Amino acid sequence: MGHPFPIREIARQAGLSEATVDRVLNGRGGVRESTAREVRQAIADLDRQRTQVRLVGRTFMIDIVMQTPERFSTAVRAALEAELPSLHPAVVRSRFHFRETGPVQELTGTLDRIARRGSQGVILKAPDVPEVTAAVTRLAEAGIPVVTLVTDLPATPRLAYVGIDNRAAGATAAYLMGQWLGDRPAHVLTSLSSGFFRNEEEREMGFRAAMRARHPDRTLVEIAEGQGLDATQYDLVRAALERDPDIRAVYSIGGGNIATLRAFEDVGRECAVFVAHDLDHDNTRLLREHRLSAVLHHDLRQDVREACHIVMRAQGALPPAGPTLPSAIQVVTPYNMPPQATAV
Repeated sequence: MGHPFPIREIARQAGLSEATVDRVLNGRGGVRESTAREVRQAIADLDRQRTQVRLVGRTFMIDIVMQTPERFSTAVRAALEAELPSLHPAVVRSRFHFRETGPVQELTGTLDRIARRGSQGVILKAPDVPEVTAAVTRLAEAGIPVVTLVTDLPATPRLAYVGIDNRAAGATAAYLMGQWLGDRPAHVLTSLSSGFFRNEEEREMGFRAAMRARHPDRTLVEIAEGQGLDATQYDLVRAALERDPDIRAVYSIGGGNIATLRAFEDVGRECAVFVAHDLDHDNTRLLREHRLSAVLHHDLRQDVREACHIVMRAQGALPPAGPTLPSAIQVVTPYNMPPQATAV
């Protein structure tokens, strides 16, 4: 029964004699199992209280750096602010660095400024390109832990990735698409915001693999580089619809769904099945209006809480934990929207 506490402290916590605690810890026998449980509970209580003491008065300054459409950065900010009370007695302060698009040099410039200025941790959503890999390496060399959120950078010295299993999410979308389309003839439009985000690439691969296995005759049509922004997404979708009159379903990997639906309306075509990602404010409204078939969602509050805990562990304020597991993939329809979404 490994522990860092003196026998006297454990005995005081458990309300037992030091001799009894010594017998339990050294397995000498002659002690009831209920007494042994009291000793184990006392050690667990002391360990938890020691963690709380380490956190009291601690302020963690964390930088949130994201390249993403405003609707998603707003959702992440709201999730973090909602989770701040659960991180007490520690105080987490955050600096937000959000951009929808732009040259990669601007993004790496932000990361390099953080490396020079200092930070206790960076939560990062960024494209998987060599310039970003090099900037994350410089952060690690400066002693700043990096946690990737939603999309991973596995070739970097980041501490952990927090988010869903994106290949599994893509396969889930393919399963839903196949079930709902059935035998109806329809080509499926797959829409990525950018081919440089690993999460989107993995979703697309999972989707294609599952469709190829289950529905090998179904034609998939890909568009990319709309950056998830309505202005650019509309032109890409409309051009695809005009080229291919058989597109009647959408797997939206990268967003811009209002523009996608407007393009369908403007060419006078129905979208029979539309599967999207994330319950941001746009998708929440579209789902409530039954304009989306389903949204593949994950609990952003849980994700940002876990990311903050990883940073705290890196700073020695929380005990070590096992590997970070993927977030659960939730299939949300208009009939099972989570309570926080119905309030949007």
